Amino acid sequence: MIFEYRNKKITGLLTIVPKNIRTFDEEMEKFKADKARNKRLKMVMGYEQHRMFDDVVCVSDLAVTGMEYLFKEGLLKKDEIDALVLVTQSPDYFMPATSNIIHGRLGLAEDVFCVDINQGCAGFLVGLMQAFSLLEQTTVNKVVLINADVLSRKVSKADRNSYPLVGDAASITIVEGCEEENLVQGEIRMDGSRSDMLIIPAGGFRRPSSPETAIMHEDEEGNSRSLDNLVMGGREVFYFVQTEVPKLIEGMLERIKISKEEIDWWMFHQPNKFMVDKLAEALDVPYEKMPSNIVTYFGNASGVTIPTNMAYNLGDMLEKNNYNICFAGFGVGLTWGAIVMEVGEMKFCKIIEL
Repeated sequence: MIFEYRNKKITGLLTIVPKNIRTFDEEMEKFKADKARNKRLKMVMGYEQHRMFDDVVCVSDLAVTGMEYLFKEGLLKKDEIDALVLVTQSPDYFMPATSNIIHGRLGLAEDVFCVDINQGCAGFLVGLMQAFSLLEQTTVNKVVLINADVLSRKVSKADRNSYPLVGDAASITIVEGCEEENLVQGEIRMDGSRSDMLIIPAGGFRRPSSPETAIMHEDEEGNSRSLDNLVMGGREVFYFVQTEVPKLIEGMLERIKISKEEIDWWMFHQPNKFMVDKLAEALDVPYEKMPSNIVTYFGNASGVTIPTNMAYNLGDMLEKNNYNICFAGFGVGLTWGAIVMEVGEMKFCKIIEL
């Protein structure tokens, strides 16, 4: 799908991360892998630490905490909000929608539109598309986009391929219409035939959780997980990202007639440092323009890695300056896509801890 929007901008961004930090070295003590292998893995993949919330913390808690912070700081007013878009793979309940729960806890007006979107690694892009589309309505002037996941509790602690890098986080992005002429261009693709590459096999209606789905099984690499845990085809996902993402981005840039040199920053989803650095090489982009340090300091919080990337690596630079940014997300679904737009002179762009 190719899409284009005009006169839309991001005016604020807040990322909420846990105070609770676990280091890679601490996590590796649980596994039998030799120390030399762990050291190589740490260096190549960029693993240092990850952040996780306690089991009692849910997506609506993160969203409400972040929104109340914005209200308190005078960065957002309740009566300004026309729509609330939540992108998550870890809702509070099957029903009702978590966006409605957030709406109720915040006491928002009855005419505020709420919607949940089940998306992961490309969720920031999908959420922006929904927000931009809502802004096409004459009655919608400001959309709150919330990306949030607490998937750490769905990853087996005995899975050294996934658990040491998973993270929890949330972000709140304010999206508005603007009078100045600008252009947002992008492209997104999906391949459901490969949806089993990233999957939690049990817990839905297809295969409800049960004592049987909770039984742990060890794979050939010595990782243990149950059907209630996330399972990822690591090699297949890496191959998918390295073949499909550069091809999509290069084709899109050629179509919209923008050169790589015109892009100031490449804000990509960050599964790990190695994968992002390989994308920089494939696209012939300098490493310093495509940061790859989010997993290093926060862990992989799915679609929230892009907002975290912006807040951590650019921060107040985005409050003072304008930049041409290429966003890219890729993963579960399988879903992959990119957006090119001017971002900057934002009211706020920051990280808070919870």
